Amino acid sequence: MTLDGIPGPVRAVIDGYPPQAREGVLALRGLILEVAGRLPEVGPLDETLKWGQPAYLPRRPRTGSTLRVGLHKGAQFALFAHCQTSIISDYAQAFPAWDRLDGNRAVLFDTPGQVEPERLSHLVRHALTYHL
Repeated sequence: MTLDGIPGPVRAVIDGYPPQAREGVLALRGLILEVAGRLPEVGPLDETLKWGQPAYLPRRPRTGSTLRVGLHKGAQFALFAHCQTSIISDYAQAFPAWDRLDGNRAVLFDTPGQVEPERLSHLVRHALTYHL
């Protein structure tokens, strides 16, 4: 996966990640953009940095909740959701014991191969449509 098409500040952060984390973060980014593209009610996403990590949020107000991707102290990389939402807990209930979680804030990954698009697309869809 390349860094083409990624806004400069976001690209710089991703480019600074270790190779395995970079590959995993790019896989998560691709999944987020792919799922968003299948949700016309969501519209375009803003790709920016929040808390120093790549973040994805629908431009339309009151549509969805921010998803972030980046490094995690307990794993190589993670997919983060806002901890005051039910996004991670709803995902954990739908797919019990499938993933390693950091409470109500993140799904943790040690290798890019752990990014399972079919299952994780449920989490991404829920986040991007959280307020609809």
